[in-house]
This record gives sequence, C-alpha cells and structure tokens, in this order.
Amino acid sequence: MSRALMPNMLTPQDLEPNWEWRERIPAWGHNSVDFERRIDHDRLRRYRLARTRQALQNSNAGTLLLFDVNNIRYVSATKIGEWERDKMCRFCLLTGDDSPYVWDFGSAAMHHKRHSDWLEPDHCLAGVVGMRGTIPPEFGLMQKYAKEIARLIKEAGMADMPVGVDYAETAMFHALREEGINVVDGQQIMLAAREIKNWDEIQLLTQAAAMVDGVYHMIYEELKPGVRESDIVALSNKMLYEMGSDDVEAINAISGERCNPHPHNFTDRLIRPGDQAFFDILQSYQGYRTCYYRTFNVGRATPAQNDAYVKAREWIDASIAMIKPGVTTDKVAEVWPTAESLGFPNEDAAFGLQFGHGLGLALHERPIISRAISLDHPMEIQTGMVFALETYCPAADGYSAARIEEEVVVTETGCEVISLFPAEELPIANRY
Repeated sequence: MSRALMPNMLTPQDLEPNWEWRERIPAWGHNSVDFERRIDHDRLRRYRLARTRQALQNSNAGTLLLFDVNNIRYVSATKIGEWERDKMCRFCLLTGDDSPYVWDFGSAAMHHKRHSDWLEPDHCLAGVVGMRGTIPPEFGLMQKYAKEIARLIKEAGMADMPVGVDYAETAMFHALREEGINVVDGQQIMLAAREIKNWDEIQLLTQAAAMVDGVYHMIYEELKPGVRESDIVALSNKMLYEMGSDDVEAINAISGERCNPHPHNFTDRLIRPGDQAFFDILQSYQGYRTCYYRTFNVGRATPAQNDAYVKAREWIDASIAMIKPGVTTDKVAEVWPTAESLGFPNEDAAFGLQFGHGLGLALHERPIISRAISLDHPMEIQTGMVFALETYCPAADGYSAARIEEEVVVTETGCEVISLFPAEELPIANRY
C-alpha cells in the first residue's frame, strides 16, 4: 500500500522537478498505458507536499490551515468535485513535519480513507464549519474545530509559532483567536510553494491546452452569422467535457460592438457578417487550468480590424521574446502599451488587458505581470514557471477589438508556447 504523503516517505529528491526539456513538451494521451511513462501521480503528490513543506520552513509560520480548495488539493491531493469550490466546507491542516489532516464533507472522508492511500487513514476526518455562514456561528462548529486544530498544533510542538491561514469565514478567524492562535497570511506561503511546476504539472497543463486547441478549431468551423455567442459557449462546454475536462470554469464569448470595451462575459447576441469576435476558454484537466484567448473575424475583416490584430500580435510577441529565467516582470510589462495610449485614464482601468498570470491549480498564480503592479514591484521569472500572457487592442472603428493570449512554460533557456491554435495572423472564419 502506498503512503506517498507520509512524512517518513518524503526525501530531498522529492523536491526535484524532474524536467525533461526536449524538442517539444509532450502532450500525452489521457489514459494510463504500460508502454509510455506519462503522468507520475505519486511523484506529483510528493513534489507538491515537499514544496509546501519547504515554503512553510522558509516562512515564520509553523502550521498551515487551508480552506482554499486549490491549496487543499495541492497539499493533500483530494478533490470532491467543482461544486465545493465556493462552499467553504472543507479544510486541511499541515503542522510541522506531520502528515496533512483533511476534514471533509460527510462520507467523502470515508472515501479518502478507502481510496486515497497516500494519506494517513486517521487523518481523514469528517467535518464541516460554516458553509459561507449558512450554518449559524452560534451552533458552535467554528469553536469546536478551532479547539481541535489548536490541540493538534500543540501536540505537534508548534503552539508558539504563527499559523498561516489562506482564507476563512470571519467567525472562524474569531474562533482561532479565542484559542490563542496567531494567524498570519498563509496564502503567500502557498503561492510561493506553487510557483515552480514539476514535469508532471507541466505535462498536465500542456494536456489541458491541447484540449483547447481542438475547441478553437471547432469554433473556427462553427462561427458564422445566425449563431449566438451562447451557442459557441454551449458547444465548447460539450466538447471539453467529452474530452475529459473536470471543470469548464468560464468561456468568454465577445463579438461585434461588444468587443470594446471588453465586458469579460457572453450573451445571446447573434454573430453577424464582418464581426470581430474573441473568446477565452478557462477549463481544467485534473485540476490544471487554461486561460487561452483567440480572436476571429466572421466572413471578412476591415483594415481597422486587421490593424488592431497586428498590434495585439506584436505586443504579445514582444513579451514572449522577453521570457527567460532571470528576467524580471517589470521588463516584460515595459514592452506593453500604456493605458493612456489605449484610451484608458490609468493602469487600474486597463488592468487585465495587457496582462500575465501564473497557471496551475488556480487560474491566477504567480507571477502576475501588469504595468499596474510590475513596474514598482517586479519579481524574477524562474525556470518551471507556467503562465499566460494576454494582450488587447481596440480598433480604430471604435467598437471592434483584438485579444490574443498565449500560455508559456519557462525552460532553462527561454520559454515554450503550449497554446498552439494558429494566431500569427487574424483567422477569418467562413471567409466570403
């Protein structure tokens, strides 16, 4: 029986990312086979826990108390479905050198004991706290579990050290304080752990991107007058789930006069001849996410629409050319246009339009690259980071716009783009 996350099973080698930089990062099939070494899930679990322990040791905290489901999955390799993402019903404790504790929703704890053999069986516990306040605080669950958490921290010899909490309900913070627990920002510790992806994480991110490659080819074929933005969203959801997606987080579908300003959503608007339309596909495979924009024109394109696309492409190519280990994020942000040059009053108003963000179990991890942040607070780009770079250019016609996004893996010498649907030139769907 495997006990991959038990502390006595972790070694210094578990921190090795095991990168295999080749001619091209592979996008394996999704099944397990005996004739190719694909995703090593035990290695993935050990690496993530080892990274978390290292980040915890580098902090001033002795314990992590986690309510963010991405952090819970990263540490314990447990997941009970996307429905739990906003419920605040699960939590995880990592104390000192002990194995992670997971309090889970009802019978899920029994399922972990039976099927998650990398966890200590007696560390898989049934428990629930506030569920976003729907269980009244006066019922006492917060106090009950705060006492239990304090006891486990004391038994681990960590009572005198701060506890890093990623986020929690307000009543939970009060209950922890009543137990004498000194709470510090645990989300920063977890983000530090999750910055550098190992080879298995990189392959999962590449598999997820390959799924979106296929969806964009479908969109290219289906995009024509009479089709609604919402129809494209429905077809994309269907195709992604058929390919094995575990969560289609969102699909932005923006067309015609809705392109400028960017509304970040979709409607039932009918696609019309000559529309410029852009899409963002946010989905995950085994938890690892995509953020991947493409722009199309329907039937034909005007000079103004082409010009906007060319500029967006030039800006994204300039930022990709900057990506290599040791470069700081301010240098990347500097190659993008100012907010004012695009007609925005300041960088806050244009935030997210010329943008970079880490990808992993969450849509937004480190690094964040933006003129609003990076010029004053740069961070160093490192080998093994995976992030998306996205640019936006409004067209001179006042309503069209182009939006392009590429996902990149930072290698030892530069970066590799893993979002492969062609975007060097403006694609014209169903050209007249």
